[in-house]
Amino acid sequence: MVQRVKGGLLVAVSLALAGCAASGSSAKSAGDAPAATAAKPVKFNKDPYPSTYRAYAGRATALRGVTVFDGEGNRFDNGVVLFADGKVQAVGGADTAIPADFDVIDGAGKFVTPGVVDIHSHLGDYPSPSVDAHDDGNEATSPTTPEVWSEHSVWPQDPGFSRALANGGVTSLQVLPGSANLMGGRSVTLKNVPARTVQGMKFPGAPYGLKMACGENPKRVYGSKGRAPSTRMGNFAVNRATWQRAAAYKKKMDEGKAVDRDLAMETLAGVLSGEILVNNHCYRADEMALVIDMSKEFGYKVSTFHHAVESYKIADILAKEGICSAMWADWWGFKMESYDSVNENIPLVYKAGACTIVHSDDANQIQRLNQETAKALKAGRRMGMQISDEQAWTWLSYNPAKALGIGDRTGSLKPGKMADVVLWNGNPFSAYTRPEKVWIDGALMFDAMDPKRRPVSDFELGQPGEGDVK
Repeated sequence: MVQRVKGGLLVAVSLALAGCAASGSSAKSAGDAPAATAAKPVKFNKDPYPSTYRAYAGRATALRGVTVFDGEGNRFDNGVVLFADGKVQAVGGADTAIPADFDVIDGAGKFVTPGVVDIHSHLGDYPSPSVDAHDDGNEATSPTTPEVWSEHSVWPQDPGFSRALANGGVTSLQVLPGSANLMGGRSVTLKNVPARTVQGMKFPGAPYGLKMACGENPKRVYGSKGRAPSTRMGNFAVNRATWQRAAAYKKKMDEGKAVDRDLAMETLAGVLSGEILVNNHCYRADEMALVIDMSKEFGYKVSTFHHAVESYKIADILAKEGICSAMWADWWGFKMESYDSVNENIPLVYKAGACTIVHSDDANQIQRLNQETAKALKAGRRMGMQISDEQAWTWLSYNPAKALGIGDRTGSLKPGKMADVVLWNGNPFSAYTRPEKVWIDGALMFDAMDPKRRPVSDFELGQPGEGDVK
């Protein structure tokens, strides 16, 4: 695996206004001095880079005769999905009434799912083409850089976005900094739509995340520079010292005391307040357990362990703690900390009752997360686990949406939720199946039957084979 070496928090700053001596030539006693003005908090902009995303206009649409996986483990055969005004209106069986003014698509033999939500992507920060000038995912200058924000590296013209949409049915994704640092910076959640600016892609109201990394990457990067950390114990020592500073900073803020604004500490204070979600790159079970202990020491919660090739060893602990695992189907063994995994990792975590997610971490794999899920599903079934197709789809939509703090708005086909919908030309767990149509907020963003309904970035215009979906 190639090493890839939310707004902000309100900060209270006290302004102590010293009392001035009254004018006049005679001195006054201390008892006559005016009382100091009470500390007055100053609020910084909580959301300096707000989302400007606006949904495209869509038509009221009915998909009928389809097999529906609703994203939360339910299935409707010969089903109907209705959406209008950007929202899902109804999902049900063949008897679901279709309003007369809806466009009707007959999907006999086809499948409908919520859009895929990829919780771990570097699109935009490591865009295509992969050249040194596009290497913007790791601020590898200090082992802790919580002050950097991945959105400030995202290039909206990355052709990978449209590839993920057209080939993989990906409608939302989290873009993370890389894993060179113990604390790599803030992540951002995007709607997978064409835009001129990253703000035009930002998922409205989605929480920010903090990317953390344990294990080999930080110790290798900084140990090779003759700096700490160079060992796993050094990793934890630097982490704990940084959290200690963050806790002291937050305490002063909470008490209304004067603090100098510190962008790194703002992010970490946001984590400690529960506003920013922790996404922790971690492979080994023992290290995940240690991170859980550290989180309890400083009062934050890990939302998701990423890669997590040994989650199957502590799946019961993860279930108890309510921590998700974002995993690959069969990427393991490429370095020592990823050595001891099994192809049944994902289904074993699922059967233990823990939050289970399939993620990409790769510009190519994001285009076929449905196939990655199929591989994990088959491995579980070979082991004797009874897991249905519709249950497995939760690994691709609702679970990652919940882990990103957007599960109340997307990730499943429920009335009132965003109409992020994919019509597949067959069973989505078949290697022969591809998206036929993809809607985001009810707007048709991709149509395999219409060559003009394919997003093409400005960068691709004029390039050989422009607009090709490969």
